[in-house]
Amino acid sequence: MAALLEVEDLCVSYGKVEAVHGVSLAVTEGTIVSVIGPNGAGKTTLLAAIMGTLAATGGIRYRGDSVGSLSVEQRVGSGLVLVPEKRDLFSSMTVADNLELGAFARARRGDRDIARTLDEVYLRFPRLQERRTQLAGTLSGGERQMLALGRALMSKPRLLMLDEPSLGLAPLVVREIFNIVSALKATGVSILLVEQNARAALQVSDYGYVLETGELALEGPSEELASNPKVAATYLGQSAGGASART
Repeated sequence: MAALLEVEDLCVSYGKVEAVHGVSLAVTEGTIVSVIGPNGAGKTTLLAAIMGTLAATGGIRYRGDSVGSLSVEQRVGSGLVLVPEKRDLFSSMTVADNLELGAFARARRGDRDIARTLDEVYLRFPRLQERRTQLAGTLSGGERQMLALGRALMSKPRLLMLDEPSLGLAPLVVREIFNIVSALKATGVSILLVEQNARAALQVSDYGYVLETGELALEGPSEELASNPKVAATYLGQSAGGASART
């Protein structure tokens, strides 16, 4: 299948410090691709560069065309959407208002199918419908993550980029969030998933990349990465033989 997103030799610097160096990756249509690695490896920087909020050198092609000259708003309008690590909700607004803002670009284009999308989001996230009149700032961590995902889905993304969706969540909620992420693929949404929770990320993804100190260290089908001795020992807490490592 054709690559929906192609990143080639991407470099991002903060002043004289290069945070991402020579990264190349691809997301094939209809797949989930994960990027795992330690804190500070450059994962969030990589997503910000793809989204256009950070300047970068190298090539970024989406649906076959370069997005280098496109604004963030234009990238969102084309179906490239990021759910940031901090979720960036409007805390003083209701759940329903936050969701409706996710469809702002569609509303400006005169899209008349927004109500149906809202119904679909509520069907996928029943708790959001129950709390639709509640202020976003009063939600639990898991509910806030659901709202961030729901708001992104309101824009009808073709490629959804998720930055640490499990961050700060309880294990049971993490499992629920990753079940939702896995189910989204069946709707036709392709996903680029950045995660420190390597085990969960590799379980739901089709292909994976390991990012270390701003550079790609490994890549391959997720099942193969999960069984790689280095990945198992460094990111999955297992010894090379597969047993859980003791601390």
